[in-house]
Amino acid sequence: MTTTPPSTSCSLAGRSVGRVGFGTMQLPGPGVWGPPADRDRAVGVLRAAVERGVTHIDTAGFYGPEVANRLVHNALFPYPETLLIATKVGVRRDGTRAWLPAGSPAELTRQVHDNLRTLRRDRLDLVYLRVGGDGLLAHDRTPFEESWGTLADLVTKGDIGCLGLSGIVPGHLPRAAVIAPVAAVQNRYNLFDRSGEDVLEACSQRIPFVPYFPLGTAAQRRASVLTEVAETIAATPAQVALAWLLNRHPAILPIPGTSDPGHLQENLAAAEVAARMSETDLARLTALAS
Repeated sequence: MTTTPPSTSCSLAGRSVGRVGFGTMQLPGPGVWGPPADRDRAVGVLRAAVERGVTHIDTAGFYGPEVANRLVHNALFPYPETLLIATKVGVRRDGTRAWLPAGSPAELTRQVHDNLRTLRRDRLDLVYLRVGGDGLLAHDRTPFEESWGTLADLVTKGDIGCLGLSGIVPGHLPRAAVIAPVAAVQNRYNLFDRSGEDVLEACSQRIPFVPYFPLGTAAQRRASVLTEVAETIAATPAQVALAWLLNRHPAILPIPGTSDPGHLQENLAAAEVAARMSETDLARLTALAS
């Protein structure tokens, strides 16, 4: 038995966007630091993504730092009216290339203004506050409500359109809602890592969920079940991993990133693959994390 084909669009920050977006984290140099080895190729991938219908770009000023944002600007400005650009604040990079929390009011305000400058925007469509404590980023000493309130003030001033949260636990959602609406949540989640399942459930139908690292690792994608399903439906393992996410919940919006034009085309075809998956395929894949 086949599933009902998943929807191909979703509301995000008050806009309708395609469910498969594009993340810019892989565009800078190794370790998300410095310029890409081939700048023209990075610019070309961004342009190709939009030409092929991507309407949701996810970036951050601390990718590079500033490298990803400048590539987005160089490739896509003036921006199409249909394009939503989301960015993140709350992290800084130092000379050791470490990822450090940066949630003070002064740091967040500076980062928002830096994003406005490097992306050449009058207002940022969607800004995520990256919250620490998830194993990838340390806790920030600034209280969560103070950080979130700073960004809410910047919404009032017109610098930001909508706010999102990243790297959170379910308890952050009601705390944030007292101060300002949460337009989206971005947490680690994929076929192999379901650590964000409780946050996905907390978002339910109300809040779009944008999983980062949506493909897992190359080693994980060699899992026998994944390769068997891929062969059955004439797809690649990466496409199947994305297609599983699209079938998992209608408000999931994956943001796979790549600097390879071939991989871009492969990722964007995941929606077609999702429509070919059977209930049996989905059940076998879902059981991978059980």
